[in-house]
Amino acid sequence: MITNLKGMPYGLADKDIEWVEDTINKMSIEEKIGQLFIVLGKSSNEEYVRNLVEKYHIGGARYTERDSLKIMQQNRAYQKYSKTPMFIAANCEDGGSSLCQNGTQVATQAQCGATATPEAAYQMGNIGGIEATALGCNWTFSPIVDILFNWRNTIVNTRSFGNEADQVLELAKANIKGLKNSNILASAKHFPGDGVEERDQHLVMGINDLTCEEWDASFGKVYQSLIEDGLETIMIGHIALPAYSRKLRPGILDEDIMPATLAPEITTDLLRKQLGFQGLVVTDASHMGGLLSAKPRNEQLPHAIAAGCDMFLFMHDEEEDFQYMLDGYEKGIISEERLQEALEHILGMKAKLGLHKMKAESLEEATTKLTQIGSTEHLAAAKKIADESITLVKDTQSLLPIDVREKKRAMLYFLESAPVSYADGTDKAKKIVVEELEKAGFQVDVNDSFYDLEQRERSPFNKFKIMAMPTVESFKKQYDVVFVFVHMKGYAQENNVRVKYSAPHSNELPWWINEVPTVCVSLSYTNHLYDLPMMKTFINAYGPTRACIQATVEKITGQSEFKGKYNETVWCNSWDTRY
Repeated sequence: MITNLKGMPYGLADKDIEWVEDTINKMSIEEKIGQLFIVLGKSSNEEYVRNLVEKYHIGGARYTERDSLKIMQQNRAYQKYSKTPMFIAANCEDGGSSLCQNGTQVATQAQCGATATPEAAYQMGNIGGIEATALGCNWTFSPIVDILFNWRNTIVNTRSFGNEADQVLELAKANIKGLKNSNILASAKHFPGDGVEERDQHLVMGINDLTCEEWDASFGKVYQSLIEDGLETIMIGHIALPAYSRKLRPGILDEDIMPATLAPEITTDLLRKQLGFQGLVVTDASHMGGLLSAKPRNEQLPHAIAAGCDMFLFMHDEEEDFQYMLDGYEKGIISEERLQEALEHILGMKAKLGLHKMKAESLEEATTKLTQIGSTEHLAAAKKIADESITLVKDTQSLLPIDVREKKRAMLYFLESAPVSYADGTDKAKKIVVEELEKAGFQVDVNDSFYDLEQRERSPFNKFKIMAMPTVESFKKQYDVVFVFVHMKGYAQENNVRVKYSAPHSNELPWWINEVPTVCVSLSYTNHLYDLPMMKTFINAYGPTRACIQATVEKITGQSEFKGKYNETVWCNSWDTRY
């Protein structure tokens, strides 16, 4: 054995270690290669699952299904047909909302960072873990321990606990404790750390440009402490760390600096040797631009394992990628020793979870567990966190709280990202905002966005309709207050997301800002003051959920206090955002 499976983070007994050794020794080379893969299942069909497992001997799976019952049944099928118990992975980054349709969005990580204590981070982990295990999952790719150094970075913005290493570390520990208490493996990501630049590794190779000393005092501090606490798994990002690549590989050319997934000096020398991590390492998704642009596909797979990663996340084409990995082993890119070490890490973690001892539950027992997902208790926890996190960033006009009896007539401008398709329709959060404002006593008119106009009637004249504005005096007579709710969102399409009006010269541009008192609320990113500095009352609500929107309206109308806290990134390094 290469790995000390009795030590941290495994803590295995002799019988468990014997199972790991025996299982590896009995594997064919094809079975060993298969264990290196986590696939993204393209179907919940049982025959598809069976073929995938029996043909490629995969070590783990993620899923694309959204129905909780189908997910549970699919995950049972994975375990049923697998000769070696499988990892079933999930993302519990905000609790359970990304797990299935009825999962609980407990809080974003930024929301946890806005609360006064680590309890929200614990609850997010614990509830997410409970809902994930109810589906049959045993591993989550969370928490994110990236540090929001750069306010422009929107892929990290709401997904980071904060802009300081100590806060990120404290909340990550609380989150991992919550996950462990639900018996699911945690995975800190994205080593060596995102949030320094503004680009997105889904699209390009990320670059963490900190000096070695700066990295040691920030990301290094976070990972070192988590490792010493017994962190079991780490996800490697497609992010380069040039300062350490140059330090650990003197003379390395700039063009040879690779993302950490392909850089042995980062994944092996820095993470394994310098920081002492002995647990399981998985790559970030292999369909991301940060990896795809680094090497040809047939080199990406074996070189990721050779660099020190134990598992490769997702297959482009199952047959092709499996052969690429096998070829890499046969050519010596993956050494016998490196393959053995990876298998010990994989099987060791499966043994730590007790997967080799687990017996399949009855379908009735498994179905009963699904009632935990989106439970009343979990929704109550989300509501409590919303109350504790909603943040008043500024109110320089002293508008709040608003007395609905005095300012009843309201106009709502809802700024949203363009719908991905007509089938999606416009943002569902808009309806919730209207309902909660009306429930509070406001009479609400809603300004049509360009997307609303196009949904109603596709016409070349809509671009002129969206430019139409009432007279200033008539608008002032008609409305007592204006609400601007902003829900920009984006994923793997652009390097960062900014406020974007629905059409050029749109009437959504705040032409009324000095005419009628205005409240602006962000339902997502915390950096919108850069594009909306004219907003004199600005609130970060962190999420488009009923809980967040309801709590925000309650605070706007003085029914409860603002309790959330912000960090300096909200000002976007610009003096005009503060006034």
